Amino acid sequence: MLLSKSAQSVQDVLNKKGITAKVVELPASTRTAEDAAKTIGCTVAQIVKSLIFRTKHTNRPILVLASGPNRVNEKLITQAVGEEITKADADFTRDVTGFAIGGIPPVGHKQQIETFIDEDLLKLGELWAAAGTPNAVFSLDASNLENLTGGKVIPIK
Repeated sequence: MLLSKSAQSVQDVLNKKGITAKVVELPASTRTAEDAAKTIGCTVAQIVKSLIFRTKHTNRPILVLASGPNRVNEKLITQAVGEEITKADADFTRDVTGFAIGGIPPVGHKQQIETFIDEDLLKLGELWAAAGTPNAVFSLDASNLENLTGGKVIPIK
């Protein structure tokens, strides 16, 4: 089955990084963590939410990979970054990642993005992440997330 252009770009990155994960495009939406878990048949905690923030003064993009039910404590991210952050809007998100909100993968962005990983994700085995579109996903072992993304594991909630 052929993948959409965005989903194929994520599959290509996974292949280059040696991750044996297969991107699949599902018939139902995976736009929210709850939708994704229901469509995939996993727990909400196994969903990797890719959230883009930007620093208030230097306008740098920051990617936070959070477990599905967890809400990001922006003060903790601000401390880790060393600068106040704000949630990025849709235009900024697409400009820095190349993807629309609802389908942002943890890898394959247009530019290098400083990444922080929710420590709760590493307590799980199989994870599911967006793969470039609101209905494309891939699974990976939690032990591969840090190496795949180059992210720093921190508490985020």
